Amino acid sequence: MRKALAVVVFTAIALTGCKAKEMMEKASIEKDLKNRGTVDLMKEVADDKYTPPADGRLTDGQVQMYLKVRDHEKQIAQVARVEAQKHAEAAKKEGEHSISGMMEGFKTMSAATQMLTADIRAAKDLHYNTQEYLWVKSQILTASVSAMTEQSTKAMNATVEASYQQMKKSYDEAKDEQTKKMYAEMLANMEKSRQEMAAQQQGTEPAAVYNRQLLSKYENALNALTNEMAKYEDKPGEAQKGMEKYQQDLAKATEEAKKNQ
Repeated sequence: MRKALAVVVFTAIALTGCKAKEMMEKASIEKDLKNRGTVDLMKEVADDKYTPPADGRLTDGQVQMYLKVRDHEKQIAQVARVEAQKHAEAAKKEGEHSISGMMEGFKTMSAATQMLTADIRAAKDLHYNTQEYLWVKSQILTASVSAMTEQSTKAMNATVEASYQQMKKSYDEAKDEQTKKMYAEMLANMEKSRQEMAAQQQGTEPAAVYNRQLLSKYENALNALTNEMAKYEDKPGEAQKGMEKYQQDLAKATEEAKKNQ
């Protein structure tokens, strides 16, 4: 009994400590956003310079930097979003055409801008070169998009292959030359589409392939794209649910296509 009670007490203390830390971090971010506007931030990062590697490949350290910045960016973006919503509601209450309403509208736009530049602020807070970070983020998003494109292409290839095999069967079973000719033309067009799709898949930049493999050591390659979309979602988790459904639909379509081959 005493052991169970001790566990409950320690758990409560731990949760209280986490909550207190979260509140302190939020208060610190609110203070920073108030005292250091977007213009001030842009002045601070204006001197940052970075020359990307010619091969476009990321390093482990750069991926780790991106992940750390992204975590801090979420905190900043959440605070900025709350501020934007607060001022937007105040503007509506005061009347958008009133002086006070217009002032609240300006504050809404300011907070929205801070939300959009939360990643740069996070990189600066963590003492990273913002230009290097922006390049790294661009490479990671490119890799994430290529992973999504690859999944879509696989599903499409399976569907096209299933249709091709069915068409080939119809061609083989055709009894007259006119019908065979019709199916032959359709098969030729489908073969052309198959070749074009194969060429597009081979055309993926080597850097994107490499960076995607590197990113996969740390998380699902699609997470970068999902997290980027999540910044603009109205309800927490919407982007994640949408991406999961998208992947499930692709997997289902691929499986069904393979059954029909």
